[in-house]
Amino acid sequence: MPGASTNSQASARKPVDGPFHGKTDAGAIVSEAKDSETISFYSNEAEAYTTRGVAASNRQLHAFMARLPSGGRVLELGCGAGQDSQAMLAEGFDVTPSDGTPEMAAAAARRLGRAVKVLLFEDIEETDAYDGVWANACLLHVPRAHLAGIIARVQRALRPRGVFYASFKAGEAEGRDRFGRYYNYPSPDWLADAYGDRGWKGQIEITSRKGSGYDGLPTDWLYVFATKA
Repeated sequence: MPGASTNSQASARKPVDGPFHGKTDAGAIVSEAKDSETISFYSNEAEAYTTRGVAASNRQLHAFMARLPSGGRVLELGCGAGQDSQAMLAEGFDVTPSDGTPEMAAAAARRLGRAVKVLLFEDIEETDAYDGVWANACLLHVPRAHLAGIIARVQRALRPRGVFYASFKAGEAEGRDRFGRYYNYPSPDWLADAYGDRGWKGQIEITSRKGSGYDGLPTDWLYVFATKA
């Protein structure tokens, strides 16, 4: 396991009551790197989800941009409404916004006035292409068995010293929320294992903060920064 800097208090690994709503067997029904029920939610709810007036992820986004070279090339995964890409474009970064759901990508394109790539995480194929990859609240939908492989794809797509940011909803066992969306719900230790100890410069930084999500329920968020060696 790599060294992980964290201010989270991880508990013993066990299923957690609350966000799972009785569905803790997600691993048995999700065999691919994507989950059809989750994708269907975002397809059907794209308009409501992207017009709810959510601001850019200011604190973490500013920390991410501060680590990038001026005008650096950035890939945003799971861009949703496109507000984070919009903020990065305004700061002069060369941003490629993407989302795995065509309906969400179309909504972001209307906001940004530019094409938004429809990209599934497992289809990331580039090598040494980006100074940064921004994945806010999207890799949390990757089935646990596939997360390490997706992270490896992101690492490969980064240039040396490239910065990777992702956020996750903390937990101890995968499951679904009341909308049927799959979540991997990792602990800090589990997440550090998924990132691995090869190819990163220094420690994987994992911090936590209480907040909420689209469902309005209290959430312990995990914020992860990693820099490619």
